[in-house]
Amino acid sequence: MSKVDLTLREKQIARYAKAIGHPIRVKILEMLSKESCCYHGDMSEILPVAKSTLSQHLKELKDAGLIQGTFTPPTVKYCINQENWQKAKNMFESLFTDINNKENC
Repeated sequence: MSKVDLTLREKQIARYAKAIGHPIRVKILEMLSKESCCYHGDMSEILPVAKSTLSQHLKELKDAGLIQGTFTPPTVKYCINQENWQKAKNMFESLFTDINNKENC
């Protein structure tokens, strides 16, 4: 069998998976999904991580496109990026369906 190149879809699924691959990031997404928006300062008072660590987690989610921020110094307001969240959801559903449908494994 010869080597194959990874598709853009496979790379994007892996990027989303990496972004949600930490329990704090999952919690951040859950928090943001329950509110229209959430400020960075509020999250640091609720989550069991230092502000600098929280910033790194928010950056990972933002770089993956799963959240977006509005910067109005001194605060930053974060929201779920609905368009990219739907894209990620569809990609994961497709992946899980494709893998689930294989009978002769």
